[in-house]
Amino acid sequence: MKGLQERVAIVTGAGRGIGQGCALALAAEGVSLVLNDLEEGPLADTVDRVREHGVQAVPVVGSVTDAAVSERLAREATERFGDLHIVIACAGYTWDVMFHRMTDEQWQAMVDVHLTGSMRVVREAFKVMRSNAQAEQAQGWIPTARKIITVSSISSFGNLGQANYSAAKAGAVGLTRTVALEGARFNILANSVALGPIDTRLTKPRESQDERLGGSVLGMPAEARERFLERIPLGRVGTIEEAVGPLLFLASDHANYVSGALLEVNGAAHIS
Repeated sequence: MKGLQERVAIVTGAGRGIGQGCALALAAEGVSLVLNDLEEGPLADTVDRVREHGVQAVPVVGSVTDAAVSERLAREATERFGDLHIVIACAGYTWDVMFHRMTDEQWQAMVDVHLTGSMRVVREAFKVMRSNAQAEQAQGWIPTARKIITVSSISSFGNLGQANYSAAKAGAVGLTRTVALEGARFNILANSVALGPIDTRLTKPRESQDERLGGSVLGMPAEARERFLERIPLGRVGTIEEAVGPLLFLASDHANYVSGALLEVNGAAHIS
């Protein structure tokens, strides 16, 4: 894809699912990577697969809710590769419960990872991107197009049992649009992608797996999942590859005049 070769990218949540898919797709395009995940084992697997493409990859294990992780991601990009061109913030999970039963812990957990965590990753990356753009401008150059992409959700428009997740994902869109405004003079473009159900452990039938993160049991109850799929005009969940493609488009030079956008990738579910 145009403009990805010899770029440097940060991808969070890269141990599984969409984050891993992004890492592998970027590696195939020749992008050097700084990769993050909460769990060491899955992240090591992604790094090994990335290196099969002949590109360099630096793992950073830890939660994006830890401010030190965000700082390290930006520092690794600069110290190892000398620049930073792309950030894709994928890290996150769900902790669903109807609003009248939602605890402060469940609310705060989603805000911490999806909104505050994304903010910290984006903020530290933005500092590097802005500084490097200013250095290019001082040389009389037009700054290199640099890209910030946050992963939002169709749930940002509201969804039963997801007041915490919906609020955090909607907040990430507002954050991203503000970054687009503040970054424009430095040719930093920021966009969000509102994903519908993608075939990951967050959307698989809960009964078919035993996936947990903290107090959350991941996945959707099978009956609720079937009812949800009935409302999607395409009638199915999306594949990881179908989620990654639009993200790569936004990271590429094909999207050098796209900023402040919310791209919906959800099988037409939002208009059904």
